[in-house]
Amino acid sequence: MKIGIPASRGYAIGQAFIKKHVELNITEEKVQDVAKEKDLLRKACEKSKVQLEKIKKKALDSMGEEKAMVFDAHLMLFDDPEFIGAIEGEIENNGLNALKAASDVSSSYVAIFESMEDEYMRERAADIKDVAKRLMNNLAGIEDSFDIEETNTIVIAHDLTPSDTAQLDKEKVIAFLTNIGGRTSHSAIMARTLEIPAVVGLHDITESVQNGDILIVDGIEGRVIIDPDHETVTKYVALQEAYNQEKEELKKLVDVKAKTKSGKRIEVAGNIGKPEDVHKVLENGADGIGLFRTEFLYMDRDDMPTEEEQFGSYKYVLEKMEGKPVVIRTLDIGGDKQLPYLAMPNEMNPFLGYRAIRLCLDRTDLFKIQLRALLRASVYGNLKVMFPMVSSLSEFQKSKELVEECTVELKAEGHDVSESIEWGIMVEIPAAAVMADELAKHVDFFSIGTNDLIQYTLAADRMSEKVSYLYDPMHPAVLRLIKMTIDGAHSQGKWCGMCGEMAGDETAIPTLVEYGLDEFSMSASSILRAKQVILEQE
Repeated sequence: MKIGIPASRGYAIGQAFIKKHVELNITEEKVQDVAKEKDLLRKACEKSKVQLEKIKKKALDSMGEEKAMVFDAHLMLFDDPEFIGAIEGEIENNGLNALKAASDVSSSYVAIFESMEDEYMRERAADIKDVAKRLMNNLAGIEDSFDIEETNTIVIAHDLTPSDTAQLDKEKVIAFLTNIGGRTSHSAIMARTLEIPAVVGLHDITESVQNGDILIVDGIEGRVIIDPDHETVTKYVALQEAYNQEKEELKKLVDVKAKTKSGKRIEVAGNIGKPEDVHKVLENGADGIGLFRTEFLYMDRDDMPTEEEQFGSYKYVLEKMEGKPVVIRTLDIGGDKQLPYLAMPNEMNPFLGYRAIRLCLDRTDLFKIQLRALLRASVYGNLKVMFPMVSSLSEFQKSKELVEECTVELKAEGHDVSESIEWGIMVEIPAAAVMADELAKHVDFFSIGTNDLIQYTLAADRMSEKVSYLYDPMHPAVLRLIKMTIDGAHSQGKWCGMCGEMAGDETAIPTLVEYGLDEFSMSASSILRAKQVILEQE
């Protein structure tokens, strides 16, 4: 048996298909004809773009517009003057052949992303690897596609790029396994969209199995069983049937409101990173948006989003939610999330440094652009705004002063602004939790960000494998701070939600319900299961 990271839920029983890793012959050979080498690069870029357009179309048909947008980012890299320009520069200035130049430049880009502390940003290195692999294969004249002929196939690879995953034929491929990867990689996200079980981070699965081996994939526990006996197969067939039946039962909860057995109504909302994510949240019967991470509007681009661009995004989400609450978090950049066009200081402890509300209150020119966009969009729905990483009342008060300043400006310009916006804070610093009863006198709501609250409370970097054993959402100190925050809100008649990963943790939900948490916000795929757990509570 092999144990890895469960990346997509479900069970599968089928035969192994190993996607072979093609080694490229990259040499140090210098080029004499620079123009010819640059032309080879141009043709390889054009061929790559044609291939990606086909893959994007297939992804659009099988997974929908939101997931197909991944390939827009890939296509943009082939037109990126910095990325392609850097490769051309290596050819022109150092005489490198196109293959070596592409390898060196992409490796440096990948190293930058992989050094980031944020797991989501680290996983974006996979996008660059995917683009670079396609470009280099085309430069080398290698066709790197794989055709699956047999049904009930379990694909095994060192890694599956987003392009690979998008090409999987769901009629034939029933699961996939990889040596590396994490839950937030695009491939894992796509697997969950396709509802194909996946286990990643298996280290040496490509060496442990052979083509044609019978495998059982347990996407719930992250287990892979090689050549199982009859008794084990029978056991997992029963588990598979029960799981499929449970999924069908869960769909009945789409229009059901979450209430405990005693009748207490609890809101179950969804977290989103992009405006398009709102569709999946609605499909799963969410009561609202509990966290719109606006920093993703600022990423994967060369300059700041304008007021008009932001206004359009906020307006789109508010209108799609048709009056349901939408909690939008203001810019949470810095620490592990950097913007290439925004100069940031080098800090020993960036998670404790110049970031989030601290950056915004210093760069009020940037902050006011976002606040103006939010205020203008407020008339199109039920808007609630929260400020991240607040540790003192003064930070909230200064933010509200800027809100008032922007409101006066907008009204003078003839814009309407809603009078019913709620203003809250994200409780993710222990200091805010400890003084929750005082902060609650001034804010309209709290939303607990457990991802950071846990690591700050336990002094355990959530990205460090060496101290991962300390990162415990159910640690008594963490639970005490959560309870203090909820009680502090309720003492002043305010509501308290949670938007960290803990909100979707089935084992934590009963305790949070007992503590009186008013709103749980999570990824769209967790909503129905969370509703089910809440309905079972007293």
